[in-house]
Amino acid sequence: MSERHPIIAITGSSGAGTTSVSRTFESIFRREHIRAVIVEGDSFHRYDREEMKTRLAAAELAGDSGFSHFGPENNLFEDLEALFANYARDGTGRCRKYLHDREDAAPRGQPPGTFTPWEDLPADTDLLFYEGLHGAVVHGATDVARHPDLLIGVVPVINLEWIQKLWRDKAKRGYSTEAVTDTILRRMPDYVNHICPQFSRTHVNFQRVPCVDTSNPFIARDIPAPDESFVVIRFADPRGIDFQYLLAMVHDAFMSRANTIVVPGGKMELAMQLIFTPFILRMMERRKRALHAV
Repeated sequence: MSERHPIIAITGSSGAGTTSVSRTFESIFRREHIRAVIVEGDSFHRYDREEMKTRLAAAELAGDSGFSHFGPENNLFEDLEALFANYARDGTGRCRKYLHDREDAAPRGQPPGTFTPWEDLPADTDLLFYEGLHGAVVHGATDVARHPDLLIGVVPVINLEWIQKLWRDKAKRGYSTEAVTDTILRRMPDYVNHICPQFSRTHVNFQRVPCVDTSNPFIARDIPAPDESFVVIRFADPRGIDFQYLLAMVHDAFMSRANTIVVPGGKMELAMQLIFTPFILRMMERRKRALHAV
C-alpha cells in the first residue's frame, strides 16, 4: 500500500459486472480531475487468443478438463504483482493491452485477440486503477492482494453470473449455449480455488441478487434487470462508514447485518458514488500531503 502512489483494484469473474463498476469509477475520476492509469486484467493473461485455443485443444486431448483463464498456469501473476509493487513504490511499471475485438485492434494494426507490446506506464499519474479477474489473488509466494489500497469485489450470485456470461458470449461473441456451458464447467475448479478466495480479501463486496426466478440459468430468456434485483454491500471493516447517511440518501436501503447494507439494484451506481467518492478524495489528500513531505 502507498500514500504517494495508491492503487484501486476491482476483482470479479468473467460476466460478473466489473466493467460497469469500472465505468462508475471512471466517472468519479473525470469529475474530480484525477489522473488514473487504467489497467485491464486481461492484459496479464499468458497467451493470446489463438495460442490459448491451441493449448486448450491440447489439454482436452490430454484429458485435462480444468484448463481455464482463471488459473495460475494461464496468467502472469508474478508480473501483475510486480506492476503493483513498482507503482506503489515510485509510480512506475510496465503494462500492455489485450485487443478484444476489431474496434480495439484496428488502430493498432493488429488482429483481434492479440496483445500490444509491453510499455511503460504514463508518468505523473495520481493512482492506478485495475479491473479484472485477479486483483486480490494469492498463489504460492505471489501475493497481489497485499498491494492495493482499496480492493472491491463484484460478485453476482452464481446463477445470475452464469446468465450474464451466457448472454454476453452468445450475443457478442456468437457462441452457442453448449459452448458457454462447457466453458463454465471447465472453469469451475479454478473458480473455486482462485476466484472465490479473493472475496475474503476485499475491503468491500458488491453482490447483486435477483428477485426473479433464476433457477435454471441455461434457459433464461433475459438478464434480470437492475430494478428486479437487490445489491448486498458488505464492508470487511465497517468502522468509519456512515451507514445512517447511506440509508438517508439511498431510498429503500436497509441494513441486514452490522457491516452490510442492502440497496435496490437500480441504486448501485448511486451507492458506489456515495461510498467511494469521499474515500478517493481522502486518498488524494493523503497523497498530496505525502508528496509535499518528501
